[in-house]
Amino acid sequence: MEKPRRGLAVLGFSLLLLLSAAVLYGGFALLRSLSGSKIPAALLAVVWGIGSVVLLYYVLNRGAEMLPRRARRYLLPLVFAGPALALLFWFLVLPTLRTLWLAFFDETSTRFLFLRNFRFAFTDPIMLEGFRNNLLWMVFGTLFCVGLGLVIAVLADRSRWEKLYKAVIFMPMAISFVGAGVIWKFVYSYKGEAAGLQEIGLLNAVAVALGGRAQPWLLLGGWNNLLLIAIMVWLQTGYAMVILSSAIKAVPKELLEAARMDGAGELRIFTGVTIPSIRGTLLTVTTTIVIFSLKLFDIVRVMTGGNWGTNVIANEFYMQQFTYGQTGRASAIAIVLLLAVIPVMVYNLRRFGESRAFK
Repeated sequence: MEKPRRGLAVLGFSLLLLLSAAVLYGGFALLRSLSGSKIPAALLAVVWGIGSVVLLYYVLNRGAEMLPRRARRYLLPLVFAGPALALLFWFLVLPTLRTLWLAFFDETSTRFLFLRNFRFAFTDPIMLEGFRNNLLWMVFGTLFCVGLGLVIAVLADRSRWEKLYKAVIFMPMAISFVGAGVIWKFVYSYKGEAAGLQEIGLLNAVAVALGGRAQPWLLLGGWNNLLLIAIMVWLQTGYAMVILSSAIKAVPKELLEAARMDGAGELRIFTGVTIPSIRGTLLTVTTTIVIFSLKLFDIVRVMTGGNWGTNVIANEFYMQQFTYGQTGRASAIAIVLLLAVIPVMVYNLRRFGESRAFK
């Protein structure tokens, strides 16, 4: 009696699986046919996309529940994590492996060059300039973002206008890096000394009002990189402030009161109690901004296009691939950038794993 029931269950699951596959394929075909109608296609994509995910998980879960208890114990987690892992493998792991493969070939991907593209990535003067500038972004950008975020978080927490101050500081986070580049391009704008041209740049207006002369800020070697880093500081300080403020508020008040009773001043309490208590959060915020600095592209691309000594690794990858058509060199640069980011990501994940919240 048990075997016929099991056979009927298997047959029912097989039919349900076939029906699900038909629904998924039918929705995809219908979506392709509506490519010319934007609104119906968007509505169908939302309904079909969400419905397909729900149907897929329901069918896979039913199939896993039909298995023996021991097999079910191992397969049920795979049912829910499997589709995400498959997408991760398809959209991240495979492209990475393909990029690594292309890094050993020429621009046509037909002639094997072995390590020649990587030699270019580590010896070309423009690439060395990019490494230097990325180091500047990583050191000064991270230092100012985290430092200002920490100072503002501490000061704002002591003010009755805390919400207003934090809202103003956090507001630039709502702007994309490209949008920020366009805004700050007007700040650094320089028209030159030609007759009849009026300076519209905010920084030059301030310089002229103080009795100075208008300057081509983005052409000033050495200073232009720092001026571009200021844009990232403007964008990311709010992120650091919010995260660090939450960590500071979580410091036990008993510790602070005990330190005050022992006669410690506010500066001593901050350096000896608050900083050690939020050290994990501080390191996480720092490493996150370091990753932003390493893969930064948008600001440099919009503001200078990598000219005048402001090139970075990600921008050179873009230039090699989409301007010069050097697929092999671009792939090698992408792998180098990936290798630079991986240690920081591994450190972040290890910190998450060691935190109490994940134990």
